[in-house]
Amino acid sequence: MKKDIHPKYEVINVTCACGNTFQTRSTMGDIQLEICSECHPFFTGKQKLVDTAGRVEQFRRKYEKFQKKSAPKA
Repeated sequence: MKKDIHPKYEVINVTCACGNTFQTRSTMGDIQLEICSECHPFFTGKQKLVDTAGRVEQFRRKYEKFQKKSAPKA
């Protein structure tokens, strides 16, 4: 192989928003994550809504209107 053409493959720190940190190797620098395997609902079995710009709340309001329209009248 040619010398000095490959990026350096170094040990880096990965930090999640939940506070979890771990080390891995990468050609990039330190990485900041929003969701990791310690806090992701698929791995934890707990539902956690990640709301981006109020989209979840907007969907709930829209769905409530639909529920009220389709509710059977007694």
